[in-house]
Amino acid sequence: MKSSNSGRAVQRMFRVFAVAFLMVLAPPGLAQAHVVESGADLRVTQTFRAGEVTLVVARVTQVPASLRVSAQAIHPTSAALELEVRSLTDGSSSTGSVRVGEDPTALPIGHTGPHELHVRAGDEISVIPFRVLVPGHDPWAMVTDGAFLISGLLLVGGVLTGRLSRPIVGAASASVAAAIVLTVLQPSLPAPPEGAAPVAEVGRPYAQARFSTLPVRPATGAEFTLTLRLTDGSTGRPVDDLAVHHEAPAHLVVTSEDGAVLRHVHPLRTAPGVLAVRLRVPQPGRYLAYAEFERQESGGQLVSGAFEVSGAAQSDAPVHDPAEPRLTPATPTAGSPVTIEVSVAGPVQPWLGMPGHLIVRSADGVHLTHAHGMKGGGSALRFTLTFPERGRYLAWAQYAAEGRLVTRPFTVAVNR
Repeated sequence: MKSSNSGRAVQRMFRVFAVAFLMVLAPPGLAQAHVVESGADLRVTQTFRAGEVTLVVARVTQVPASLRVSAQAIHPTSAALELEVRSLTDGSSSTGSVRVGEDPTALPIGHTGPHELHVRAGDEISVIPFRVLVPGHDPWAMVTDGAFLISGLLLVGGVLTGRLSRPIVGAASASVAAAIVLTVLQPSLPAPPEGAAPVAEVGRPYAQARFSTLPVRPATGAEFTLTLRLTDGSTGRPVDDLAVHHEAPAHLVVTSEDGAVLRHVHPLRTAPGVLAVRLRVPQPGRYLAYAEFERQESGGQLVSGAFEVSGAAQSDAPVHDPAEPRLTPATPTAGSPVTIEVSVAGPVQPWLGMPGHLIVRSADGVHLTHAHGMKGGGSALRFTLTFPERGRYLAWAQYAAEGRLVTRPFTVAVNR
């Protein structure tokens, strides 16, 4: 008699579970049980003649959609940027314009996948490749939902037919256990978003680089174009897979050989494997150029080159405020880390995703280091880096404050 009462209690319990399960199956249903975030906005900084501008492409969560593009800058420019977003899948495109600091423009897009953003400022055009991604269908969510569905159907069927046997209960329990395990593991299981490219092999070959100027021998005070051409080290084809890192596909540093002139810019992609930027320099002599970039699914790379500038020194060259940094230890040793603190004036604004940047070049031009700084004690930026060899190093600390970019040069003597 006690066994019969126990069996009826078990059946009542499973009837309650069955009703609850049927309520779960009611709309809106299991299809809305899993939501994937689409990621962060895309920020790409480019140096035009009119100034350096950061293009911000807002995230989208579904397509068709309006791609919202805005422009930001440390030095505001009144120039209007003409925009065109173009699909590389079917060739469809839409156009608009935007000004720095004003409301974003909306560019309609119809699908996910590879696109190009064409940005025109005067007679300069930059072509920025990017992918439109939206949350994709998660196959693991389907398996999890299916396991819950199977367990529910087994229990509901057993209760309704009065045949709730031990094998049915066991099968339902196994399905629930599998669903729970998948739910726990789901954040680490692959679920690529729609529009994602196939994963490339990690460790792509180094790129070969060639710098050139137009005209071939620039003159002081006159505008010239510095071009960098990148080719794959194994195929010889143009390198067109640069990843955006620290808000730019490439960071270009140009210094006069004596270190009196520094340019830290972000060249425009004008064609596959071709980056170009327009510059002016105030003094003649030999200039050293360094470009930092990363290939997708691979590591970073630093390439270098040199060019000559003719003419007479210009008297209107900008004068930077020399820094008196604090070093710990006070006398750096090659191969050991050193902390450098540089004082700042005014509240620091983020620039290229960081509070500050430090560019360090050996006096002979062989070594170049680009370090990122964080806010230190008081009104200072703190950088940590390691000098590779003994000798004299030229350094430039850069940060943005009160709507302008501040450059503070200094030198460091490194002992063995």
